[in-house]
Amino acid sequence: MTVRTRLTVAVAAAVAIVSVGGSALTYVLVRNELYGQVDEALRERVHTIRLGVIRDAVSGEEFLGGPSDPLGAASGFTQLVTAHGDAITPPGSEVELPVTERAREVARGDGDAYFSNLRLGGRHVRVYTLPVSEPGYALLIARPLDEVDDALDRIRRALLLAALGGIGLAGGLGLLVARGVLAPVRRLTVAAEEVSETRDLSRRIDDSGRDELSRLAATFNAMLAALEDSARAQRRLVSDASHELRTPLTSLRTNIEVLARSDALPEPERATLLRDVTEQLTEMTALIAELVELARGDEAPAEPEDVRLDLVTADAIERTRRNRPGVEIEAELEETLVRGVPATIERAISNLLDNAAKWSPPGGRVEVTVRAGEVVVRDHGPGIEDSDLPFVFDRFYRAEVARALPGSGLGLAIVRQVAEAHGGSVSAERPPGGGTRMRLRLAPANS
Repeated sequence: MTVRTRLTVAVAAAVAIVSVGGSALTYVLVRNELYGQVDEALRERVHTIRLGVIRDAVSGEEFLGGPSDPLGAASGFTQLVTAHGDAITPPGSEVELPVTERAREVARGDGDAYFSNLRLGGRHVRVYTLPVSEPGYALLIARPLDEVDDALDRIRRALLLAALGGIGLAGGLGLLVARGVLAPVRRLTVAAEEVSETRDLSRRIDDSGRDELSRLAATFNAMLAALEDSARAQRRLVSDASHELRTPLTSLRTNIEVLARSDALPEPERATLLRDVTEQLTEMTALIAELVELARGDEAPAEPEDVRLDLVTADAIERTRRNRPGVEIEAELEETLVRGVPATIERAISNLLDNAAKWSPPGGRVEVTVRAGEVVVRDHGPGIEDSDLPFVFDRFYRAEVARALPGSGLGLAIVRQVAEAHGGSVSAERPPGGGTRMRLRLAPANS
């Protein structure tokens, strides 16, 4: 069963229950009102009966009058009941009301007046039983309910038709409501199917409104936007990587082809080619490693934990000192906690240190400060041109002065990726006195 069908059935059932319940309540109220009118008429009939002739009636003389209708019609049929259960009917009457134990109790004075219904001679009768002034007797006044029953039958049929009509109308309204309510879901389904078939992540649906379905549509659009950005980033990474790999691969191929004819080369030239091939392979290995690092950055991150940023920075500094012994690193590390993955944070800090060391002159100084969830790395190299500052963290971006130096242009891009994955940021600036200062900010640990 579809959601629309279930919603239609639910709405129709709810309206049907209300309709049937309303009809039943209406029937009960009308029936009580009609019975109330009959009861009032029976009470009024009591005042027209010559109850003073009860003794004469007991002695056999005529009393209470003789009704033209066997059950008294609208005027009511009257009957006396003794405490012993004897029934005294009007002269010539062919009808006798049954005497119940409760009627005898009223005759004995042990019970109060009451109304009851019974079937007599195939007719539905309303009976009013009450005590009279003469001790030992009770008076029964009966009145047929033919007109009341006919009216109730007509009302019952009308209410049944109204209930059936209400159920049918409820089904139609339920279908309309289901269509209207599920229209955004239907649009969402169509959009999802189109994206699945066409792979077009630029597809969007209308998310105007403030209800839950509009929020679902907005979430779906946000998911499509994130997927589109991810796919665009992947295409750009593949394109940029292909472009960056093409040059060293072409150079390697050329050098290898030359080396294949090494018999015709002098030994010094052969040694130079072999050295070039080794350097190119080293650069390609580094480039591929950084590409893998970027690709891993798009995967689901490892479970974060509280990280001592000062200790992670100290480890990265020791590694940089070993790899670049010609650069002096001064560190001022304050204890600070951040939330993240230690290995990726250390990789980002190492990239900042390597970049600073690469641009530092021989014997130069790199200053590192850790404070309040922030790592600041400053070198005293030539600095970054103002025109290059907005792009230094882009993938494969290399300033014009850096194109003659080793590197792939991915190190700082990895830093930005790590910062954003940890809810932080990274920036580059030109400090007074020259050089470059980079700030890596990370989200603080949960308090």
